[in-house]
Amino acid sequence: METPDTAAEAALTEQVVARLAGTPDPRLKTLMQALVRHLHAYVREVEPTEEEWFAAIRFLTDTGKMCDGLVRQEFILLSDTLGVSMLVDAINHRHASSATDTTVFGPFYIPGMPDRAFGENMAATAGTPALVHGRVCSADGTPLRDAVLDIWQTAENGMYSGQDTAQPHGNLRGRYRTDADGYYAIRTIVPVCYPIPSDGPVGRMLAATNRHPWRPAHLHFMIDAPGHRTLVTHLFNQGDPYLDSDAVFGVKPSLQVAYEERDAGHPLASRFGFDGPFREARYDFVLEPRVLAPR
Repeated sequence: METPDTAAEAALTEQVVARLAGTPDPRLKTLMQALVRHLHAYVREVEPTEEEWFAAIRFLTDTGKMCDGLVRQEFILLSDTLGVSMLVDAINHRHASSATDTTVFGPFYIPGMPDRAFGENMAATAGTPALVHGRVCSADGTPLRDAVLDIWQTAENGMYSGQDTAQPHGNLRGRYRTDADGYYAIRTIVPVCYPIPSDGPVGRMLAATNRHPWRPAHLHFMIDAPGHRTLVTHLFNQGDPYLDSDAVFGVKPSLQVAYEERDAGHPLASRFGFDGPFREARYDFVLEPRVLAPR
């Protein structure tokens, strides 16, 4: 039953929405008016105390202070751990079933990493040697020549270069290209599971809600090819203990891959310069053609 107080609260919401009616950009108008409606609805539902409201402001302020503009992006981490990043990803990548699934971008990408040769080793730190290879094709099966695969992963200590200043510049990062038949090959180390940074407000939020900060082992990919939508995805290690409880909700069954044991006598060992046992993972990526907007 509506009371004079609740009627005034609803009227305030509509007053703010109306104040935004003159926004020149139609999309911005839609975004801002919806934001006000949903934010006000949340406040009316939970009825925060003034102390809780100030705590929320401090939390967001602390989140901003943890962002350094290069490696640490606490707001992306917050979006990831609340499942918002995966929801945005799902909405923006409704694609044909034949295309490779997307997943979260993550907060640790660094642009401008080294261009690497076919099969070049991107690992300057220790780990279990691995070869990750396969093809990049269009949805109709056409191999994509000169597709660019931008790759990044953590070292065995669970940290990315840039995040860990002790690692060499560009360690476990690089830009590879497919050959004339759409094949790619990456020498690296087997990825490991790791905790997301928990020394900031996001970590406090996870602890307060009895959640762990761990991500299953994975290799990041951002793949570009002319005429196709950019693919941002991961390859997750099959059998990882955190596949069912990824802190950022990024796992999809189609993105899991096995790292099979190979010995030094395997044909791939001599081809790619392995002088001892290594692991092999194979995965083929399918890119969705870019649909041009009508003129």
